[in-house]
Amino acid sequence: MTDLPGFALPLLAAVLAGGLIGFEREWRGRAAGFRTHILVCLASALLMEAAVSQGAWRFLPMAGTEIVSDPARMAHGVLTGIGFLCAGVIFRSGFSIHGLTTAASLWITAALGLLFGAGLFALGVTGTVLTVTILLGLRLVSLKLPQKSVVDAEVVWARGDLEAEAQIDAALESVDRARRADRFELIDGDHLRRSFRLKLADEAALRALALRLRTIEGVTAYKLDPRDD
Repeated sequence: MTDLPGFALPLLAAVLAGGLIGFEREWRGRAAGFRTHILVCLASALLMEAAVSQGAWRFLPMAGTEIVSDPARMAHGVLTGIGFLCAGVIFRSGFSIHGLTTAASLWITAALGLLFGAGLFALGVTGTVLTVTILLGLRLVSLKLPQKSVVDAEVVWARGDLEAEAQIDAALESVDRARRADRFELIDGDHLRRSFRLKLADEAALRALALRLRTIEGVTAYKLDPRDD
């Protein structure tokens, strides 16, 4: 119990660091948000605190033996184990891979928790500030840069409706001549579904494409999914 005051500051710092990073992910509506990042950072700090305090563990070494503590092994185990949690937030949709930024934020949150647990407060605070700056600051910079948004598109139309297929191709070509086609599927024997990756100039182009697809009589369904990791 006398060691608890010494543990309080590292654990509090881990909760704050995880909360700051998790807030940005929660604000962006990501699967791993506020609570997840706090728990990851806190768990990492707890495990590292336990590793650096092995002298207080309740076990008796065998006579004539000497125990050598190596907290770095705990850090290696935590960062390896967090990979399974990171894999859970990564998924593929069409051409695109989503969740990589969230996975990276979980990974660095675990690393920050280890730093605070080891008592490296200056390095942990610096890492937290840099991480939040990267997630927020560079996001704002990227929004100011002229760039095209990547959109995963799926279109479903009636089987054998060649006119609808031609109109779909024309609609897609009008917004992106260099579009890439992915899957070509037959659904329930009655409909065809095809996936594309498009690069659109802005949201207005996305709205225009959606409106044009709605006007094609043979189209029974479509999905336009902008990539935003």
